[in-house]
Amino acid sequence: MNITFLGTGTSQGVPVIGCTCEVCLSSNRRDKRLRCAALIQDGPSNILIDGGPDIRYQLLRAGVTHLEALLLTHEHYDHTGGLDDLRPLIFIKNEPLPIYLQRDVSEIIKLKYDYAFGEQKYPGAPRFELIEIQADTSFHIGSSYVKPLRVIHGELSILGYQINNKLAYITDANQLPESTLKNIQGVEVLVINALHHRPHHSHFTLDQTLEVIKQVSPKSTYIIHMSHYMGLYEDVQAKLPQNVYLAYDQLKLDLMV
Repeated sequence: MNITFLGTGTSQGVPVIGCTCEVCLSSNRRDKRLRCAALIQDGPSNILIDGGPDIRYQLLRAGVTHLEALLLTHEHYDHTGGLDDLRPLIFIKNEPLPIYLQRDVSEIIKLKYDYAFGEQKYPGAPRFELIEIQADTSFHIGSSYVKPLRVIHGELSILGYQINNKLAYITDANQLPESTLKNIQGVEVLVINALHHRPHHSHFTLDQTLEVIKQVSPKSTYIIHMSHYMGLYEDVQAKLPQNVYLAYDQLKLDLMV
């Protein structure tokens, strides 16, 4: 089992269009961040977490030729804007792509991609199988054990995911309920967001994320969903505690199951 970070940036990506800050002008590839998405490879199964507007390029870059399922965390554009670009992988398998998501997100996806759900579907439209799930109710995708986690994102109640009790993936959080903190206590690998250093209404700051890490005590942590205001990769990484890392695009971690 492994995870590939397809994208580790926030909704604008890094570099930001028109920005001339030192991060956006950096030549270090670890300072260049597409919108957040991750690929879990567990045996023969490929499981995608989120599919934002960069997903076509992200999957091409990762050499992905098939998908077994998509896990959506929430409905925001930077996490769902690229679903139509999954069509070629759907056509290859010639069967609908299972998408696991909350009921309210399901309704929004049906509106955004109405041409894929009507009685008279647009020719060549993607085929999606929307599977409604809820926090703390586990399920299997192939041999992978998946537990949805409740996550608070401003005024939204969204999902994170725990895979095979080894990996916890949390994005766009500014609060974790006690049930989620309990579920992920001592997890092997924690992936969690930190936007930058200033208070934000719907995202953890870096200091807030470091406090969560202390509570959870994972073996290792990888930080995602970072804006250009976080600072240069090399400068920030040098100040982080032991076993806490800034994730970066195309980083791949092997996890023992």
